[in-house]
Amino acid sequence: MTMRDFRFFHSAAKLQKRLFREREREREREIMACSRLMWATRAASYLRISVPFTLRVRGFSSVLKDLKYADSHEWVKVDGISATIGITDHAKDHLGDVVYVELPEVGASISQGSSFGAVESVKATSDVYSPVSGKVIEVNEELNSSPGLINASPYENGWIIKVEMSDKDETNKLMGSDQYSKFCEEEDAKH
Repeated sequence: MTMRDFRFFHSAAKLQKRLFREREREREREIMACSRLMWATRAASYLRISVPFTLRVRGFSSVLKDLKYADSHEWVKVDGISATIGITDHAKDHLGDVVYVELPEVGASISQGSSFGAVESVKATSDVYSPVSGKVIEVNEELNSSPGLINASPYENGWIIKVEMSDKDETNKLMGSDQYSKFCEEEDAKH
């Protein structure tokens, strides 16, 4: 073995050790981030009990007080006879990153409990069910080019459709925020 070969193998070994140390540091950073998240979850759980919020925190998912919820994990915000519909924070957490949203046509009739579209994520494709009956008056066209809005803002920018309700009393069959939170906790406990 020449001196030149020795230097090459020696520098290759040094590089390999450096890469190994960098991987170890990255792994340690991930572990620290996980422990910070667990601490934040515990703190949020504690604060939920002692501090009144308009937003109820459930681990990483949130449930808004002024909305109604279906057991299929859709939310509805009622404004007169108009209703805005989307999927809940809990649903989007279970789906993962949303990559495609199938939207219905404006003017389509939908009925409570029936599928009106689908949400495709990196994990699965899931039907979206209507919590109320009526006629679709608007669809969120932004979801065609930016389906990730559902992940970033499920209750605001990530809404899916707006419906002119045919029977406002159907909302009485839906859950309030406290009922829905309890429903999600029970469902998560089963899995």
